[in-house]
Amino acid sequence: MTLALRAANPARMPDFRPVGYVIGLLVAVLGAAMLLPMLVDIAEGRGHWPVFIQSAVITILSGGLISLACANGVKEGLTIQQTFLLTTGVWIALPLFGALPFVFGDTESRFVDAFFEAMSGLTTTGSTVLSGLEELPKGLLLWRGILQWLGGIGIIVVAMVFLPELRVGGMQIFKSESFDTMGKILPRAGQIASQISSIYLGLTMVCAFSYLVLGMNAFDATVHALTTVSTGGFANYDASFGAFKGNLEIAAAVFMVLSALPFVRYVQLINGQSEPLWRDSQIRVFMITLLVIVAIMSVVLFQLFPQAWGVSMREALFNVTSIMTGTGYASANYMTWGPLLISMFFFIGLIGGCAGSTTCSIKIFRYQLLFASIKMQLRRIRSPNGVFVVRYDRRAVGDDVLSSVISFFMFFVVTLGLMAVALSLTGLDFITSLSGAATALSNVGPGLGDEIGPAGNFAGLNDTAKWLLSLGMLLGRLELLAVYAIFTVNFWRN
Repeated sequence: MTLALRAANPARMPDFRPVGYVIGLLVAVLGAAMLLPMLVDIAEGRGHWPVFIQSAVITILSGGLISLACANGVKEGLTIQQTFLLTTGVWIALPLFGALPFVFGDTESRFVDAFFEAMSGLTTTGSTVLSGLEELPKGLLLWRGILQWLGGIGIIVVAMVFLPELRVGGMQIFKSESFDTMGKILPRAGQIASQISSIYLGLTMVCAFSYLVLGMNAFDATVHALTTVSTGGFANYDASFGAFKGNLEIAAAVFMVLSALPFVRYVQLINGQSEPLWRDSQIRVFMITLLVIVAIMSVVLFQLFPQAWGVSMREALFNVTSIMTGTGYASANYMTWGPLLISMFFFIGLIGGCAGSTTCSIKIFRYQLLFASIKMQLRRIRSPNGVFVVRYDRRAVGDDVLSSVISFFMFFVVTLGLMAVALSLTGLDFITSLSGAATALSNVGPGLGDEIGPAGNFAGLNDTAKWLLSLGMLLGRLELLAVYAIFTVNFWRN
């Protein structure tokens, strides 16, 4: 459906039928995707495949019936209210149905655990409540990878098509780039999404082939490619990426970086426009930040644990890239690396990649705008009569964008604090509460501490904490304000 925002009628409640129609279609597509792990389970011969038949039937029928019931309300465009509801509703409905294979399957998960796992997958967070992954049916492992892969492509499209229109967290700065610039090449947003999907699929296939050449078996290469390119971080082993060493870590770091770049640049690149890729300031800042942190951590790691320089650099490169991009793989238990590096990992997870990528967290461009705004204010203090304009990529930035970015930072910090307090009230210790809130809102995956750190998982947390963290994943994935707006009085009034 082409997104065309229409002025909402303040005298009426929003028409939910267009929203229900799209959500129903996406739920049905999710059900169809369950047939792929079913085929894998049939090939494995463990008799687990009926789980996916049962889950697929329920999901496809539910999605189909919702779409049919709402089909008579489908119109050409969506109002702002409908777009907000659709963006949030999709990321609530899909985990509900995506949890079914975990409930019916060999994990026999309680619904809270199954929903947590599905939400973690579709938001590409990578936190898990499952253990003994090596013993699970291959269909379930593939399903975890598919959830993250679908979530990755979904958030790229949302970031390119929806969030700029909704003016969420400063994303409106990319509106002209997503539509005007791209419109010269591709006339409709649907075509933009189509090309991005092709690039996403191609990158996944190249990643899988690279893993295969470097020593992974075909199944591991496929699943880990799905979760690398989506920067999701689900692995097939309890040791995460620690089950693989050497060149595989370097290859994974390369593809995590590639997935952290704006996919619109790849679209422009294949259409003959290479200059925007090299000129993009957020790409330069992202790469410089990553390399500086990797260099610092390599030196500190080498001093703490004398070993070959290559080993220190490889471990630092892989784990820093994984946490900074929000992938959440771990190739080592960095909780044993000392207080300095542990603290660095906490703050690294709050950086994120570039806007319009599969990555999560605050993202580089917001830090650029925040520091540019601070610099402007300092110049105004020195020269009260001067006229100063914040610029981003050679373009003047309006006050509405700066206000939106600063509001995002405020909401992020406040939400982080409130969620950490709420988690502590459930009985969790300070480190687990704070890092759990941070990893959920930043969609990183592992937290800090022995329980939810890189060597643990989230299975031991109480049910209330799991629901809170699931909410945190949703808020973080949809840039906070896209969800908060629904709970304001003016949203339903206007």
